[in-house]
Amino acid sequence: MEVVIVESPAKAKTINKYLGSNYKVFASFGHVRDLPPKDGSVRPDDDFAMDWEVDKPSQKRLTEIAQAVKGADGLILATDPDREGEAISWHVLEVLQQKKVIKDKPVSRVVFNAITKKAVLDAMANPREIDVPLVDAYLARRALDYLVGFTLSPVLWRKLPGARSAGRVQSVALRLVCDREAEIERFKTDEYWQIAARLSTPRGEDFIARLTAFDGEKLQRLSIGNEARAFEIRDMLNGASFKALSVEAKPTRRNPSPPFTTSSLQQAASAKLGFGASRTMQIAQRLYEGMDIGGETVGLITYMRTDGVQMAPEAIDDARSAIGKTFGGRYVPEKPRLYSTKAKNAQEAHEAIRPTSFDRHPKEMEKFLERDQARLYDLIWKRAIASQMASAEIERTTAEIEATGAGRKAMLRATGSVIRFDGFIGAYQDHRDDSKAPTETPEEEDESARLPEIGANDPLKRLSVDPTQHFTEPPPRYSEASLIKRMEELGIGRPSTYAATLQTLQDREYIVQDKRKLLPDSKGRLVTAFLHNFFERYVEYDFTADLEGKLDGISAGELAWKDVLRDFWRDFSAQVDGTKELRVTDVLDALNEELAPLVFPDKGDGTDPRACPRCGEGRLSLKLGKFGAFVGCSNYPECGFTRQLGSNLQAEGVDGDGGLNEPKDLGSDPDTGEPVTLRSGRFGPYVQRGDGKEAKRSSLPKGWQVADIDFEKALQLLSLPREVGLHPETGKPILAGLGRYGPFLQHDGAYANLESIEDVLTVGLNRAVTVIAEKKERGPRGRSTPAALATLGEHPTIGGPITVREGRFGPYVNAGKVNATLPRGKDPASVTLEEAIQILNERAEKTGTKVKKAPAKKATKAAKADGEDGAKKPAVRRAAAAKTGEAKKPAAPRKPAAQAKAKAKAD
Repeated sequence: MEVVIVESPAKAKTINKYLGSNYKVFASFGHVRDLPPKDGSVRPDDDFAMDWEVDKPSQKRLTEIAQAVKGADGLILATDPDREGEAISWHVLEVLQQKKVIKDKPVSRVVFNAITKKAVLDAMANPREIDVPLVDAYLARRALDYLVGFTLSPVLWRKLPGARSAGRVQSVALRLVCDREAEIERFKTDEYWQIAARLSTPRGEDFIARLTAFDGEKLQRLSIGNEARAFEIRDMLNGASFKALSVEAKPTRRNPSPPFTTSSLQQAASAKLGFGASRTMQIAQRLYEGMDIGGETVGLITYMRTDGVQMAPEAIDDARSAIGKTFGGRYVPEKPRLYSTKAKNAQEAHEAIRPTSFDRHPKEMEKFLERDQARLYDLIWKRAIASQMASAEIERTTAEIEATGAGRKAMLRATGSVIRFDGFIGAYQDHRDDSKAPTETPEEEDESARLPEIGANDPLKRLSVDPTQHFTEPPPRYSEASLIKRMEELGIGRPSTYAATLQTLQDREYIVQDKRKLLPDSKGRLVTAFLHNFFERYVEYDFTADLEGKLDGISAGELAWKDVLRDFWRDFSAQVDGTKELRVTDVLDALNEELAPLVFPDKGDGTDPRACPRCGEGRLSLKLGKFGAFVGCSNYPECGFTRQLGSNLQAEGVDGDGGLNEPKDLGSDPDTGEPVTLRSGRFGPYVQRGDGKEAKRSSLPKGWQVADIDFEKALQLLSLPREVGLHPETGKPILAGLGRYGPFLQHDGAYANLESIEDVLTVGLNRAVTVIAEKKERGPRGRSTPAALATLGEHPTIGGPITVREGRFGPYVNAGKVNATLPRGKDPASVTLEEAIQILNERAEKTGTKVKKAPAKKATKAAKADGEDGAKKPAVRRAAAAKTGEAKKPAAPRKPAAQAKAKAKAD
């Protein structure tokens, strides 16, 4: 028996079916070791020695693998066919060697680009050794990312409080988003006009022609810059006669795009399906690892982390055969199409993303897949098969038209096209790129229309002349997909890191998504400005791409990985050392200068935007506090004016926050006579009664706008918490208030949530008592345990009955303290005991939950026939029990004392 190691349980289950009983497949659940997240895990002074740490769940899995290897004939490492997969195999082997279970057992490495029976068996027949240069490249990347993160991040924490972290690729990706935002902010809109004439042929068919020249001047997009000029030309055309000078019909061909890479799949899934990068990769991973297709588990697509654009020869033959069957012989080109990538530093070590079999048509697969899985598979299948189809044949027609009148002459052009043969368009049409500013000309828009029959020298009748006003638009903000495309073009990052990099930026609150567009948050702008001023080289696009090229050189065996690290660390550490004497005031001066147009926007009245609106003498400046940056007055503490930074760095409270640049007087409290004011602080607008440290304050609740706050509402907020009344059972007061987690009721040390601030202000005693009682019934966690839909039996290792329940996030199975969600689409009523045990075991293993050790069993021929683990199936056990007359003995009745003790323990 040989032990096979893969990454995921789903992959292990599929491959085990292909290999049979002579193999035992284990899942590593991804990486088993990593660098501890603390300083000193990579030691440059010790020739870049690296310390590795195994987490608790991985320790258990590695122990199980070691036990299996100890009694096995050999070890086969079958992790993913990329750098990360090679690294996982290397880590597993290192740990097993440390455990001294390998000894003289043969160790081999196999890779397959698709999880199909043929691909797996072919890989098993062609083993190799671990690719050492690929592992070296992994070690170099991991060390670089660690050194940059754990060396640069502390500098940020000291010099730029509120910043979370910096990273080798992360910070460059953030700079791309910030640079695009700055480009949009600098953009100056220009007005321009376009003129179109609706004309009619002698046969009465009308069409659109657009102005291209006037009085001998060839017109560009911005040539007509104002209404007066546009109307002058319109008036001339309204009195002109029109004639077709020439008509040219030109046949052209459009070729298909290559199959998907990681980047292009994420772009297409975003544009066509609305999926984010992470969502796309999650679904693709499931399609790759294997789906149950009519009783057979098979991977539907090839490996989805790749920058290669070529398909294997057998896949091309499969595609050409499927094209002939599905679309017809004319759609099969004479020769197979071959592609090469244009991406910078692309590896092309793997195939493009394609179906494992083109005979599995998307329509036939729909019944086996969830909706989003079916949609993504459909996209991959169509793009891949289109890549081997015949070119589309298009006839483009261009008519040049002359207009003459009042001694002046103008030229117009009408364009149109017709598809003579759709070719690959019959299967797939590319989405429009959203990463660039709109540049499509009206002529390009018209190309999709078909022109009527126009003859040279035909007189044309004018129906109307329409000038239209336009304004130039700034480049669009990046979406996840277009940012990934730009990173790929620049050679920054790799397919396996794109989605994770973007997720990190969002988790750090450096960028936010608004309608699928990426905007830099104030933290992101500040971090980028800091790095640009003090670590400019390390956020340069070319430098990062050049370093990626060196890492690729390590993968190819051309460079030594420690030499690359030494070259990088020598300059990087010197740069960091140079910031030790950097004062916070130096940082603020640099940020104030670079971000001045954003932090101190021009008021438009000629006054100094940095003059303090409260004292009139101090200068506004960025200040750094425990929770990040804000704007404050230089006369502090005499002047306590502060202002928040908005998400786009524009100071909140300027022109539209109701004059919150200084306190707004709302009136005097009728009981105390103290002034009630509306103010703006670092954490948002608030109301205040009195002055000084003892003043009563209350933040504005969610949904309340500054402009709507009056004296009455301010008093209501300042009166909180208010006493609703005494509880009829306990006699203790019930309070209603506004807390950190929103509106609440409080009684006898317990809290219950209210839906809105209006409830806090209006809730009566009866309603309050009811809400508190309902909360008590739901329990301390705020919700009751769902009733069991079914009880399947006892769990052999976790202990306790296995139940099926319906939860907030769908059906799940429970045993003891372990809850495990059922696979999507799984009917809760159809779950068997075996399935539930497997799902719960995987969940317990993933979370590191301690379970009881299963009792050891002697392997027998009968047990082996029942299953590899020697456990009889439930039906077999029941039949055996019936045959021998055995029956489960009823539990002995408990004595009263034992019952009381059990009840007390449960309570």
